[in-house]
Amino acid sequence: MAKKIICITGMPGSGKGVVAQVAKSKGIPVFVMGDVVREEATRRNLPHKPEVLNMIARELREKEGLDAVAKRLATKIEKISENVVVVDGVRSLHEVNVFKKYGDVVIIAVHASPKTRFKRILSRKRPGDPKTWEEFVERDFTELEFGVGNVIALADYMIVNEGDINNTISIANKILDEVLGIGQDKSRS
Repeated sequence: MAKKIICITGMPGSGKGVVAQVAKSKGIPVFVMGDVVREEATRRNLPHKPEVLNMIARELREKEGLDAVAKRLATKIEKISENVVVVDGVRSLHEVNVFKKYGDVVIIAVHASPKTRFKRILSRKRPGDPKTWEEFVERDFTELEFGVGNVIALADYMIVNEGDINNTISIANKILDEVLGIGQDKSRS
């Protein structure tokens, strides 16, 4: 049986992590694309600042191909026995195509307006997050240059995450159950 690889995509602050947490609560292993870049920064003894991580991400893509981060992560996914995994933070169709070599891919996009995302990013206070609107816009453009808009446009499912987080969690649960075939009438195939 081929692995099912659920790819979560969306702009920074859209709520990808909420969907990943729902997947974890269902016992699905979650792999984070950004961890590959952070691991490379650690290996090089570099700080985990946005400008450094963006530089590393660009460098990996220039030296190893536009799918470099996905290839590195795919080797980890290949080694586990679980039949369903989640990849949080897919940013390009090149990356999606890598995962298609390892299993059946389903893309879930999470969307929120720039204003909502900026408020979330300011309130979560993660190290390296943009502190000004200008930094936020610059980060968005970097994400769009990587190709995240194309992945969002071709998603199998879209979650609009503007309001109550419990609503987003409920929608994520329903989508994941559908993808996993939970609660579906098997006699209707």
